Amino acid sequence: MLSSTSCATLNAAMAEPSPPVQVAPEEGAEDSAALGVLREAINAVDAQLLALLARRANLAGEVGALKASRHTPVWRPEREAAIIARLRNDNPGPLSDAAIESIWREVISACREIERRLRIAYLGPPGTFSELALHKHFGQGVDPVPCSSIDEVFRATESGRADFGIVPVENSSEGAVNRSLDLMLQSPLRISAEVSLAVRHNLLSLDGSLEGLRFVYAHPQALAQCTGWLDRNLPTAQRLAAASNAEGARLAAASPEAAAIASESAAQRYGLRIAQGAIQDDPHNRTRFAVVGARDCAPSGTDQTSLILSVPDRAGAVHHLIEPLARHGVSMKRFESRPARQGNWEYYFYIDVLGHQREPAVAAALEELRARAAFMKIVGSYPRAFEG
Repeated sequence: MLSSTSCATLNAAMAEPSPPVQVAPEEGAEDSAALGVLREAINAVDAQLLALLARRANLAGEVGALKASRHTPVWRPEREAAIIARLRNDNPGPLSDAAIESIWREVISACREIERRLRIAYLGPPGTFSELALHKHFGQGVDPVPCSSIDEVFRATESGRADFGIVPVENSSEGAVNRSLDLMLQSPLRISAEVSLAVRHNLLSLDGSLEGLRFVYAHPQALAQCTGWLDRNLPTAQRLAAASNAEGARLAAASPEAAAIASESAAQRYGLRIAQGAIQDDPHNRTRFAVVGARDCAPSGTDQTSLILSVPDRAGAVHHLIEPLARHGVSMKRFESRPARQGNWEYYFYIDVLGHQREPAVAAALEELRARAAFMKIVGSYPRAFEG
């Protein structure tokens, strides 16, 4: 039973006017009619797009049948690169070139899947930036093959367990991924395409807090790319190298004292929360990935060629080696050195030049390089990645 005081309070509350209920404004009749017209127009365009996609898929099926009869590869990176380049060039807006590329990559992927789903090896487990790069380039119509190391990506591709592999080769702030470079020297695989991915690093923990964190797991490259932030915000936390960022996220999910540097998809997959987003020291941080496989690419019109060279041990040898590039008007995009690991201070030089090895100027320069080099390997001519 309510006391007299409670009853008085209740009666007073009932006597006071209730606050007005906030109701969302309704669409006016004119606005509703205009929206209805626009939505009907969008529905009509969607129907046209659906019919055109079906037509494109049927044509892709016919192309697949011709390829099968001629034993032509399912994936033609030079053909796909030419399609994307044409669409970006013809794009009237308002969609960005990057949006057009993303949409058409998925359209191409779905049509390619009609021929056969490709198997793509990548540095796993699921949730890594390598997996993001895989889907950015190949779309969703493929079967990802997660591998525990970059070495295994190469082995899976060489053995035929995967059709192609994708590996990180260079970061905009930390430079080359040395293991990938070493394996390109040793492996018979060639580069078939490149992928440029904007890398946003996030600090992940079980409760989404920085409190009580004693360990931070990540791939060594990611740890290096976030050094400044870690020094300022978690100076006492021990930094532990993991085989991949996703593997670091898996390990961090087992302890409230551990965190990981990884992607948003890794957070979702391993039940972690984002304690701090975008902790990379370089806000424009990007990683370049290479798609490796067993076949050579034909020219696409926007290509580059990757070489590995060594020179005789004498004064001026490197200048003498690369002089033909300038003389034939071939631009050098990248120059990286790696120890030969033979104990005598010799080096291999990793060079990217613009153009395809079949182009006359590039072919002439490469012929002279081969005559001057102590060792030369063409790792591949392949379509360049589009930036932005």
